Amino acid sequence: MRAIHPVITTIKKKFSSQFIRNVGWLSISEIIYRVLRLGLVVIIARYLTSYDYGLGAIVMTVREFSITFADIGVGTKIIQAEEEELEQLCDSAYWLNWVVFLSLFVIQSLAAFPIAWFYKSPNLILPIAVSGLAYLIWPLSTIQKNLIQRENRLKVIALTNSSQNIIGSILAVIFAVSGMGVWSLVLPSVLAVPVETLIYYKAHPWRLTRGFTTKNWNSILKFGYNILGVSLLRTLRNNLDYLLVGRFVGINELGLYFFGFNAGLGISLSFINAINSAILPHLCAVRAEFSEFRSSYFRSLKTIWLTIIPFIVLQSSLAPIYVPIVFGQKWEPAIPIVILICLSAIPRPFADAASQLLIAVGKPHLDLYWNVIFTFVFTIAILIGVQWKIIGVAVSVLLVHLVFLPVFTLWATRRVFPKN
Repeated sequence: MRAIHPVITTIKKKFSSQFIRNVGWLSISEIIYRVLRLGLVVIIARYLTSYDYGLGAIVMTVREFSITFADIGVGTKIIQAEEEELEQLCDSAYWLNWVVFLSLFVIQSLAAFPIAWFYKSPNLILPIAVSGLAYLIWPLSTIQKNLIQRENRLKVIALTNSSQNIIGSILAVIFAVSGMGVWSLVLPSVLAVPVETLIYYKAHPWRLTRGFTTKNWNSILKFGYNILGVSLLRTLRNNLDYLLVGRFVGINELGLYFFGFNAGLGISLSFINAINSAILPHLCAVRAEFSEFRSSYFRSLKTIWLTIIPFIVLQSSLAPIYVPIVFGQKWEPAIPIVILICLSAIPRPFADAASQLLIAVGKPHLDLYWNVIFTFVFTIAILIGVQWKIIGVAVSVLLVHLVFLPVFTLWATRRVFPKN
């Protein structure tokens, strides 16, 4: 038994350091993205009107919903798959991705018409359709990206994201200064996609080895429907305030709210997204050793507490100072929104970690059940808050997150690691 101890210690150190490295690379990538985005907001805020921001918020919300439907569990299944089934699984998943993304492009293009009617703005039709062009490129390298994640080579993911964000930000500035309005928020994300595809295609040697097949589609979909359900509910919550503000308060007010949201979370979201991306492969890699699995999870929570919370508090406290200086006096009415939305981020990474924990132990259905409950509560809160316009919505977002997400985090943690 004594001989085993050094081996376990070595494994713990390996996975712990690997997790920290992955979080580090993803954090750097996310910080680059947030800094670029902050700089982008600073520049285009001086060239775009609140109406342009409102239109952009609707277009990006539609696109985010469409992308969510692509999350049918392919990536998660590839990360969790046994080695002997991996080759056939990847071939099947490749063709499934093409079917899904082509369908999403057609559906989003057709949906542009009723969406424009709903918001009483024909100017939405073409931007919504054009934003879906990326779906015709992504399937070329999605499997390579999933395999890179499986191999814990998240440095590649980070460098790819950074390259894509730099190119997209440069294009957005050029378009905004050129007076292209809402297209400054739509076109860059489409034009930068080939960069991502090329890097992933070169970074992993996997290539398709057989013709069209539907084998394993059933197992992928059966595994992924819980993942998809959670993703859809999370996307709905992340965008529900935009949808309701735009419809019941107005597109100009939506532009102000959308600006406040993007200026508010800032760099804090960098760490949230980085840890959320790194935690699932990290937990899956050590789940066979229960004690290390448990330790890894709680170390992840500690990392969240020590890194994210200070940034959120700092950013929210400085909002009254940096918003008028950096973005201009016309955005001063958004300062309360910036503060409230920023503070709502405090419990989010802990709940995200708890969700990844449930997925890692093969219980995504529990995560789905929770998300159904939370989405219902969140919807009611937003419908109440919208009566007091955008400030009421921001307060509702803050209260719901501060009250309910800690409850879920504690419940999920106790479910997997019950007290003796």
